[in-house]
Amino acid sequence: MAPNDPTAADNDRTTVTPAKKESRLSEARTWWNEAWDEGGTLHELWEDARRAPDAGWHGMANWIKAVAAIAAFSFVVLLFTGAVDVLLDAAHRILTAAPNVQVGDNTSTGVWATIDRPIRSYIAAHSTGLPISASTVYTLWQFTGLFSLIAGFITRSNGIRLTWLAWGCAGIAMVWTTTPNTSRTVATAIAVLAWTFASAFALRGLNLRPRVFSTVHTGAPQITVQPQIHIPAQPDGPAPDNVRQLGR
Repeated sequence: MAPNDPTAADNDRTTVTPAKKESRLSEARTWWNEAWDEGGTLHELWEDARRAPDAGWHGMANWIKAVAAIAAFSFVVLLFTGAVDVLLDAAHRILTAAPNVQVGDNTSTGVWATIDRPIRSYIAAHSTGLPISASTVYTLWQFTGLFSLIAGFITRSNGIRLTWLAWGCAGIAMVWTTTPNTSRTVATAIAVLAWTFASAFALRGLNLRPRVFSTVHTGAPQITVQPQIHIPAQPDGPAPDNVRQLGR
């Protein structure tokens, strides 16, 4: 029969629970001690970390390489994210602080006005509805041309040179489209000449001739093998009978 006294049942539970807790703590303590013994898991990890500075990148354990690579990648991503935000904010501030160029007004003078005025008029007429103003578009246009001119002269990069070519062709097309019919040909010719003259700096070092690869002679002496005819020597002693008969 089950005991009717609830106090006895509660006492049994209180005596069993501490025993289980003590058993778990004992098992955890045993595992901890074994892991730090020689050959244990934690001991091997500690030895790998201790030998890593002297072993170098190629000699250190693979798990240390993985942890270092993940940490470095996370740090680079964090820096890149912050740098992108800073650059975008700086670009927004620069473009916002750019002078408000009245692209629709013909403010340029001289020979440059022949090229600049059609480009301003084209940008002013085709920038309606953009999230940025026509003044900002014109500033970006000028910055792209100046950057591709200087960077193409310094770096000789094909990508920057393609940017310069695209920028020049687009500018010539805008001059041709916007200039009145009576002076369109002359204005376009002036734009082509100006862009060609500037291309001498932006495309510095560009060579369109195909490369000819010639055979390189090392100058090593050539050895000629000539076949030789070897006649076996006759042994000393009396000649054979057939030789004697021929001698007679």
